[in-house]
Amino acid sequence: MSATPASTPESSPSTDPIRSAPGRIMSGEMAEQPAVLRRILDEGAPRIREIAEQVAARNPRFVLLTARGTSDNAALYAKYLLEILLGKPCGLTSMSTTTAYQARPDLTDCLVITVSQSGGSPDLVASTKAAREAGALTLAVTNNSASALAEVSEFHIDVLAGPEEALPATKTYTAELLALYLFVEGMRGGSGAEKAKVLPDLAESVLARQSEVKALAGRYRFAERMVLTSRGYGYPTAKEAALKLMETSYIPALSYSGADLLHGPLAMVDNISPVIAVVTEGKGGEALQPVLDRLRDRGADLVVIGSKAAVERASAGFALPTEGVPEELQPILEIIPLQMLAYEVTIARGQDPDAPRALAKVTETR
Repeated sequence: MSATPASTPESSPSTDPIRSAPGRIMSGEMAEQPAVLRRILDEGAPRIREIAEQVAARNPRFVLLTARGTSDNAALYAKYLLEILLGKPCGLTSMSTTTAYQARPDLTDCLVITVSQSGGSPDLVASTKAAREAGALTLAVTNNSASALAEVSEFHIDVLAGPEEALPATKTYTAELLALYLFVEGMRGGSGAEKAKVLPDLAESVLARQSEVKALAGRYRFAERMVLTSRGYGYPTAKEAALKLMETSYIPALSYSGADLLHGPLAMVDNISPVIAVVTEGKGGEALQPVLDRLRDRGADLVVIGSKAAVERASAGFALPTEGVPEELQPILEIIPLQMLAYEVTIARGQDPDAPRALAKVTETR
């Protein structure tokens, strides 16, 4: 995902008549996700655990997470993991404090994790370099081991997603989530791979239900705005789904924590307002229930993405195979039908999800 004007032939979809069919690239990369997840578990997990053990031995007192766009939502997921599973206080950085204001905070004993698909954005590279110079332990999580970001960081995790051509990031997002999960599990002395081994097959089962998502997409073909909400581990999913809908279909999609939704934005929800709730099975989903009750009271057009029980309580939705899947791993499954939804809504509106207007693959923010 990027906000840079696409001005070169290399940043445009292929002119090949087969490959340039609307949405073909995005659809193909969504379909790669089970294979990418397997690759990380089979090939990447040992290296991730090795890095996690080295970082844990340094005992960082605080964690800062740095990212943009889709990777920022992956970083937010990591924040939940680090605070809940490790008890480490975390913050999301504001890069302009370093790149524009030249602030130089003392980052001794801090871990700075920078998440980026390309590892090429100048502000990410500059802020990570400055953090290392300020005493931080730095870790880059990218899909490009030869990137400038990987070079300036002390440690690097390759998410092994393979080349990603579609402008809307899909497989790199779920790859980042799994890599970050394995890293946090490694820091607490486990591998995480055993719990995560069910994900590739479950992801395949979700992708096989394209017809369900296509039927659901009909609700949003003429939507003028949408609201997405969740709590806990599901909140990054709501934010990422909103981003996917905006950058592909151009529908203004607003994402809120369920708690924040009650603090004002609920007033804009009425009986014609499309709302998608991501209901993670676990404590986050339990905390969201009062919000769902309020949305029903307001007559919202509510769709639930979550467990079978959560969907059965709603008027419509997409039931995920969450039985036996730990709450912290469910976001890797939750986002897949929402990626598919963004794709199907965009196609239904006569647009091409492979070619969002005014976007290019690498963001050149500074």
